Order: sequence, then C-alpha cells, then structure tokens
Amino acid sequence: MRLQGRRVLLGVTGGIAAYKAPLVVRLLQEEGAEVRVVRTRSAAQFVTDTTLAVLSGHPVYADLFAATDEFPVLHVGLAKWAELFLVAPATANLIGKFAAGIADDLSTTIYLATQAPVLIAPAMEEEMLASASVQANIDRLQNEGVCWVEPESGYLASRASGKGRMGSPENILDAAIDILGDVGGGDLLGRHIVVTAGPTIEDLDPVRFLTNRSSGKMGYAIARRARARGATVDLITGPTTLVPPSGVRLTPVRSALQMYDAAMVAFDSADAAIMAAAVSDYRASTVSAQKLRRGDGEGLRVELTENPDIAAALGAKKGARVVVAFAMETEDGLARARQKRVRKNADLIVLNNLTEAGAGFATDTNVVTLMDAQTETPLPLMSKMAVADRILDAVGDCFSQPPSR
Repeated sequence: MRLQGRRVLLGVTGGIAAYKAPLVVRLLQEEGAEVRVVRTRSAAQFVTDTTLAVLSGHPVYADLFAATDEFPVLHVGLAKWAELFLVAPATANLIGKFAAGIADDLSTTIYLATQAPVLIAPAMEEEMLASASVQANIDRLQNEGVCWVEPESGYLASRASGKGRMGSPENILDAAIDILGDVGGGDLLGRHIVVTAGPTIEDLDPVRFLTNRSSGKMGYAIARRARARGATVDLITGPTTLVPPSGVRLTPVRSALQMYDAAMVAFDSADAAIMAAAVSDYRASTVSAQKLRRGDGEGLRVELTENPDIAAALGAKKGARVVVAFAMETEDGLARARQKRVRKNADLIVLNNLTEAGAGFATDTNVVTLMDAQTETPLPLMSKMAVADRILDAVGDCFSQPPSR
C-alpha cells in the first residue's frame, strides 16, 4: 500500500462532482491512508455528512468555530494534522478564494494555515474553466506550488459536453501517490514495462471497420498500477474512451499492425510486456478507397488476412525478459490457454472466461486464472485494479535479473 499511514485531509466543495468524493475516500484508504473530510457549506447539497463520516471513520468538519476535544483551534489543528490537503472537487469559487488569500470558512483558513502540499482537482463548466479570471487564479496558485489534477472532457452538469469534469478518482489517487507515496521505493522501481490495451480497428472502407468489444479497462488498470509501483510504463492503446493514467508514456494506435510496430520498438528497452489488448486476428486484404456499395443481392465478400501475433513475436525475442499474454475464451478455456502459453512462449497467461459473471469486456471487475509453466491459480471475482496487482505480483516473481537500468 503506497500511502500506508499517511494523513490526507480531503476538502469537498459544492459541485455536482462531490458525489465522487466517497470513492476518493475509499481509494485513498485502500492505499493505506488515513482520511478526514472538511466540506464547504454548499457541499452538503450534493453529498451527506453521514456517508463521508462512515467511510472516513471521522466526523466531517464544516464549522470554522466548532469545538473539539482533539483540536483547541480546529483549522490550525487540521492544518497541522494533514500531510496532504486534497480538494476534490474544487469549484471556481474556492479556487478564487485560495488565490486571493480570502479566509472566510474552514476550508480557506486551513489552506492559509497548512504547510502540507496542496492538491486541487477542479470541476466546473467549460466556459467557467476557460474564463480569464479562473485561468489567472489557476496560474497564480500553480506558481505558488499548488498541484493540480487536470479536469477531463465529457458530459457536464449542464448536459453539455466539454472540458471541466473532475479528474477521475483513480487519477486523483495517482496524483496523491506522486506527492506522498514513496514512488522511488516501489517494488517495480527501475523496471520498464510495456502494456497493450484496448481494441484494434481494421478498416474495410472509409465507413466500415472490424473491431471487438474491448473497453481497455484491464490494460489501463495494469498500466496504472505498474506506474504506482514504481515502473516506467509504455501504454500502447487502441481507441478507447478512457483517460490515460498519469505518468505513463502513451502511444495511441488504431490497427493491429500499428500496435505490432509500437510494441516491437518499446520492448527493445523493456523488462516485461503485458499484452492485455484485444488485437484483431484478421484485417482486410484490401481496404477500399471508396464506400462499399450494395451488390446484386448476392451479398458482399471480404477477403481477410491474418494479423501478426504480437505476443508470440515478443515471446520469440524475449530472452530473459518477461512476457504476459491473455486468453479470452468461451469454451475449453484451460486447455486453450495452456496451448497459447506454449505457442506464444509466454511466461504467464491470463485466462478470461466470458461466460463467467463479472468477467469480460467493459466491466470494472474480472474473473481470471493465472497460468505459468508449473501452476494454475484461479482468482475470485475482484476489481480489475486488484487483478492488475496480482498480475504484477506474478511478473515480479518472474524477474530473474536486476533491472536493466
């Protein structure tokens, strides 16, 4: 756990993204942090004190002048207690108060009193975020050393789409780990790991293409956890809607051939490759430059060519390095996975069975079996983040040489 024993004070302000605050609390706790929550008055409109208190195990602090047995002066006590003051979400109003040095409630007085690092995850409408006043306030705070979680693009409270969504709880956690966690002491320190993720797309014509149902969530979880554990991470990803983890080197690709080329280059300097992408087995032999039209009623025939097996290609050149392959099956899963591991010369293969509840595409959970040359270890239903850690544990066990860098 990368935040074991660290003290995080979470500030929650009055924006719709406050509904994600309980998840931020839980993710911080899963990494070993002790979390207390301070909220603004308007935050109570979006998330209850009961929820935050039950999750954090502490009362929620909101009143600047509340009396407590623990802290004679509440804002001073909390400011000294915190090793990180994290505000998520942070409204334009709070950012403006921080920048101007206004101290008119508990959150703003803590900001002025604390010597701890401050991390802010803004959330607001796109037009507000882009306004000259907000941008000037952001610039001022960044110049003063305040850390930021970049807002994301997507569906906003106004039902418009644009940039202004609070960064994902997972990205907020990553940023907190970067500030507080002993990243240099991670068990994968000095390791370079290549991760592939998502689907690949094979064009038929300017309109149509072949692809699969992969969301990329498993590969992104592996990349996120590998980075948090100290590794240098190359994430080679097909098209997804996911926000890349912070701190990874991202290579977006579209087709299997593009992913093959990128993986071969990245693997040259890597210690391990984890091939979580759902790569298309076939591509069109010829891509039409024009839209394919309806024929004479006899149907359309498309000739397909087999794509290269990326995991097998890396397995053939790996030497002492580690290669992890994936097998997604619907029948005879164990037998097929064993064959694939040998055929691809993989050190480990991760078997998914699509017929199991909670496994497969687009879910936040997975049910897998980890298979090496000697053992087969079925894992129960767990989050993809937890599965990622188990895979990385196995990769660490496979390393027979010290880091190459």
